[in-house]
Amino acid sequence: MTTARFDELIHPSTRLTLVATLAAADWAEFAYLKDRVGLSDSALSKQLTTLEQAGYVTTERRLTGSRQRLRARLTPTGREAFNGHIAALQAILAAATPPEPPPA
Repeated sequence: MTTARFDELIHPSTRLTLVATLAAADWAEFAYLKDRVGLSDSALSKQLTTLEQAGYVTTERRLTGSRQRLRARLTPTGREAFNGHIAALQAILAAATPPEPPPA
């Protein structure tokens, strides 16, 4: 069972979109993440570094032909943090939803 825990590191919209994208994949290529999140190379690198330093993401450089390509994935810690953050957001939304009126 996931513990609902709001995560300030994941919450900014750019990181939330990035982590959600990684949660849906095993590995994701840098170019795909860049297009999906709509960031420049340097901004995406900064976000990935922040998440990697927190232990939420791991990156890997691979040689494809003569080019190096970076790919990223969520770590188990990152997946747990994401799931906890989503559970916390769902709890906030549930508390804000008015109760159903009784049948007439």
